[in-house]
Amino acid sequence: MQYISTRDTTRTPARFTDILLSGLAPDGGLYLPTEYPQLDDATLTRWRTVLNTEGYAALAAEVLLLFVDDIPAKDLRAITARAYTYPKFSDEQIVPVSTLEDGIFLGHLSQGPTAAFKDMAMQLLGELFEYELARRGERMSIVGATSGDTGSSAEYAMRGRENINVFMLTPAGRMTEFQQAQMFGLDEPNIFNIALDGVFDDCQDIVKATSADAPFKEKYRIGAVNSINWARLLAQIVYYVSCWIRLTDQNTERVSFCVPTGNFGDICAGHIARQMGLPIDRLIVATNENDVLDEFFRTGQYRVRSSADTYKTSSPSMDISRASNFERFIFDVLGRDAARVGELFGTAVASGGFCLADDEAFSEVSGRYGFLSGKSTHEDRIAVIRDCYERYGVLLDPHTADGVKVARGLREQVSTPIVCLETALPVKFAETIYEATGTEPEVPERFASILEAERRVKDMPCSVQAVQEYIVQCLGTDF
Repeated sequence: MQYISTRDTTRTPARFTDILLSGLAPDGGLYLPTEYPQLDDATLTRWRTVLNTEGYAALAAEVLLLFVDDIPAKDLRAITARAYTYPKFSDEQIVPVSTLEDGIFLGHLSQGPTAAFKDMAMQLLGELFEYELARRGERMSIVGATSGDTGSSAEYAMRGRENINVFMLTPAGRMTEFQQAQMFGLDEPNIFNIALDGVFDDCQDIVKATSADAPFKEKYRIGAVNSINWARLLAQIVYYVSCWIRLTDQNTERVSFCVPTGNFGDICAGHIARQMGLPIDRLIVATNENDVLDEFFRTGQYRVRSSADTYKTSSPSMDISRASNFERFIFDVLGRDAARVGELFGTAVASGGFCLADDEAFSEVSGRYGFLSGKSTHEDRIAVIRDCYERYGVLLDPHTADGVKVARGLREQVSTPIVCLETALPVKFAETIYEATGTEPEVPERFASILEAERRVKDMPCSVQAVQEYIVQCLGTDF
């Protein structure tokens, strides 16, 4: 299995372990397999047996083996076995699926150590990084950005690993108190939190700029944990397979997924699973008031917003106006035309965006690729949280509520069961939950004292130079 960059017209191939440690491609593009492995009936049948008899970790290994041929199979199975364990994940199934109402189900992705779906990828990424760095005798400095949950998931997955340092950029004042406490309360010598005076997109831009600075990246071994790293998406493909298996009895049965998303990483994994031949019917994009993606899927116009025009909402992990992983999807939609993708995402996005409405390829987005979309507002998510709590006794976090709202709105257009993928546990968004229900969400025992911890965070301006100088200061001369 080899990988290419979405912007590389020469299609120079790379191996999995190389792109694992590099994150962003040198040309600024994102890595994808040269071709997607195809699933046949025998493979799907075997995977059913693996999940039902050996569990989620074994299924993860089966999926990864299709994409990774430069790590021995026995080592890969040991890596997934360490990543997906009970009680690190609070349910033995790792990703249970439950019924919400007629035709709509919940895929529970928040059973991990930080109560967010990002744990599904980060726990695997931590094991992969440690394995490959040890094999090479190298160290790494991870520079990442978070709008809420990536940061804590990454830090909990990487803490205490001697060959890894983590520098996590956050938008100051844009996360909930619980999310900040999870990150800033960590007292680990290899974890460094940075709060920037801006929004998530500013943080993400600095991560990309640092990764694109070849001399700095090489000297300080800069790697990425954001979903620009292909391994993140690879890990997420597994739970689409798992959810599909748990909802079907026959390989001919199809399932749809509704995914709350801002950066397009979560649903991009679903797109890849669908291209592999997993029987997915519809992929439904659910956005909040920052509806850049919904606008594209409705109109063909990808109109990125400035920091000033990015709303601060009650589903903050989706307060994103430039979706990094969208480039991977458009690469496929445009027939893997690297030159055109480079022009669109390297030039047009910087000038405000682009429009594919008149492009023949856009007509395939809903048909061939199965996409639908919808938008949810604060009033919508409050109403959904309240309704599900009062009618079903089910408490949803605000992002998952956005997904349920959109799924309900499109239910008559979709003939298959819809799995709404969960974003996080409600405890992370207590203020919004209280507004909707009049009650505080239950705090799981493992998080009981999290708000009391001393905060460790460095406030900084939105400056690539300032961030890089801080990284050098923290690493010192011993790196």
